[in-house]
Amino acid sequence: MAAVIAMLKALRGHAPLTAGAAAARFSAQEWTPRGKVRGGVETSWEKGNVRGWIQTFSSGAVSVSFAVWIRDVDESGYFDDLDAVYEQGEQALADFLPEIEESSRAGHLVEAEQTEADKDEFIRLKKWTLDGRRLTAGVIQQDTDLPVMVVVALKEPGIA
Repeated sequence: MAAVIAMLKALRGHAPLTAGAAAARFSAQEWTPRGKVRGGVETSWEKGNVRGWIQTFSSGAVSVSFAVWIRDVDESGYFDDLDAVYEQGEQALADFLPEIEESSRAGHLVEAEQTEADKDEFIRLKKWTLDGRRLTAGVIQQDTDLPVMVVVALKEPGIA
């Protein structure tokens, strides 16, 4: 997860955060592009077992997200024991949180309140502000036939 921490550190100096600046940081830190170009910018990246994405919103604000743990659905397209997979995701999150909270960024983290929308979207999460941006780490499954993932997302304020 050092790659994620290094990216968060590298993105700190970009204000406002732009898709081009984020893509340049991914490239400079030797992430591999995955061929998802939008608006002239590579938006999907990979380094080891970690995936990274850049999303641009209509307001022009940008979000940079990482999947640090992924458990794909089984052959049936679902999980036989979804609760067990959620528990595995929660443990992976618990194992990863100290890497954020004890990183060089720790002095800049301010724990943030979880919203009802957060609780609807995430199975488990922790949220902070970091240099005026929102940093979220959590377990998510966006639909029952999609993977369960531990994600870390850095977003500009006001992004839905």
